[in-house]
Amino acid sequence: MPGTGAVTRNTLRQQIADALRDEVLAGRLQPGQEFTVKEIAEQYGVSATPVREALVDLSAQGLLEADQHRGFRVHEYSLADYRGIIEARSLVIDGMFHALDNGHQGFVHDPDNSRVLAALAGVRRRGEEAQRAAAAGDITVLIGYDLRFWRELGAVFGNPYLSDFLHRLRVQSWVCAVQHLRRFTDLRGRLWAEHTPLIDALVARDTAAAREIVSAYNAHSLAVVEKLADG
Repeated sequence: MPGTGAVTRNTLRQQIADALRDEVLAGRLQPGQEFTVKEIAEQYGVSATPVREALVDLSAQGLLEADQHRGFRVHEYSLADYRGIIEARSLVIDGMFHALDNGHQGFVHDPDNSRVLAALAGVRRRGEEAQRAAAAGDITVLIGYDLRFWRELGAVFGNPYLSDFLHRLRVQSWVCAVQHLRRFTDLRGRLWAEHTPLIDALVARDTAAAREIVSAYNAHSLAVVEKLADG
């Protein structure tokens, strides 16, 4: 079938990019750690081409840095970077809430639409799983469900560009935060777990409450990371 090779390569490229992103989020690839296309290709038992493409994609997303002579390294985010990411993330989320206030895209046209309510119920389930992981102090599981929660919530608003940008910012904020959070020996009770109250507020079209929840989330995240960075 024409194009099958390209589809397979693109799928492999995405799989490698996802796997490496997870390695960074899990702390197995540390900030500043260097590696080459050849090393990654050998690790996954694949050719260099999809690996190189995956690494270029991750560089474009701000997770890696390309070095013409030494290959790639994991990007090192500073505390100032984290503050900037939080600010950018807040502006994107506030834009979504503004759409809800003004009856623009997505579910705001018809809040009783069964398809939208089903989508929100799915987002809520992701939030419940994220909350359980946060309560247990399982940051790896939390990150997975948290990213899915926000990605699916963003999709409900009907603007894929906004949703994709928010996802990128959330991945970057986790990459930055995780290097500090993993210094805790016990994360139970230290991680944000207000996913379902946020969904409940949005379903009720109470954007004031939703903004308060997100503002508290940002303040909590900054306080934890700043304390760890200073300590």
